[in-house]
Amino acid sequence: MAEDPTQQQITLVDDNGEETLYDVLFTFKSEDFDRSYILIYPAGKKDNEEVEIQAYALPAGDDPSDPQGGELQPIQTDKEWDMIESVLNTFLGRDGDDQNGSDSNSDNQ
Repeated sequence: MAEDPTQQQITLVDDNGEETLYDVLFTFKSEDFDRSYILIYPAGKKDNEEVEIQAYALPAGDDPSDPQGGELQPIQTDKEWDMIESVLNTFLGRDGDDQNGSDSNSDNQ
């Protein structure tokens, strides 16, 4: 089965210089925080596999509909995490009743 050619992917480089490929779940802009965000998960996962979704703020001025790269920023506050989780739940069609808690906020460093 062929991969979806429209799936956006990004590569993150860790502190040791190791590269990891991620699929982009979606990007969005928050007027409340005046920042844009990207939600990603490890590439190559099958539809029925549980994945760890990570969230980052895009570099200042980056258009969420066409991110150009640069250093992703960590999420700064619990209020931002709450907003991101709410957007993710809406995207996933949930009512905000996250029972397993593993889909978001997993990379809150």
